[in-house]
Amino acid sequence: MRTRFDRQLELLHVELIKMGGLCEEAITLACDLLETQERNRQQKVFALESEIDAKEREIEDICMRLLLQQQPVARDLRLISAALKMISDLERIGDQAADISDLAPYIANSDIKSKVQIHDMAKATIRMVTGSVDAFVNNDLEQAGKVIASDDIVDDLFNKIKEEILVSICDKKEDIKAALDILMAAKYFERIGDHAVNVAEWVEYSITGIHQSSEHHLEQ
Repeated sequence: MRTRFDRQLELLHVELIKMGGLCEEAITLACDLLETQERNRQQKVFALESEIDAKEREIEDICMRLLLQQQPVARDLRLISAALKMISDLERIGDQAADISDLAPYIANSDIKSKVQIHDMAKATIRMVTGSVDAFVNNDLEQAGKVIASDDIVDDLFNKIKEEILVSICDKKEDIKAALDILMAAKYFERIGDHAVNVAEWVEYSITGIHQSSEHHLEQ
């Protein structure tokens, strides 16, 4: 029975890696769309969002089988519970990547994107998402802590972008609609970072049994 349980746990790890990879790809494509209008690439983001939704349901099924067909000990129960929480955050990351891709055609036509640090912010959030999933798969408490600490970097970049956009608008150098679009995209990246922090905190919980919640940072 334990051997079968361990195989199912390994499947859970594999599927979580796949879901994290889909999220990383969706964010990367959404970021690329800020530079160029490619309808095929935008459609790919939407397709990835659907794949992420399907993967969430698949992982939920695995977790339910583990809970109902086995009798997990406390450590395993924490891990399964954490996985169920994590996939909810990963699914939201997919949604927000799609939201960014919706805004991308308007931003790509504007000069303002070259005056803000949106790409630095995007890269930082991708690293956070990848790092949080890696921390879970490798049972790495230190890596989870690094992801949580990285949230300050993303928040700082978001604040800088707000300031840069405000200056551009006040100087009447930019179209206000384009400025608001890129501000909204930056907000979506910030939320992605928050979701990555949630994932990392659930990793900490799965290892230590202690959960330091920062979910209040997220705007529903």
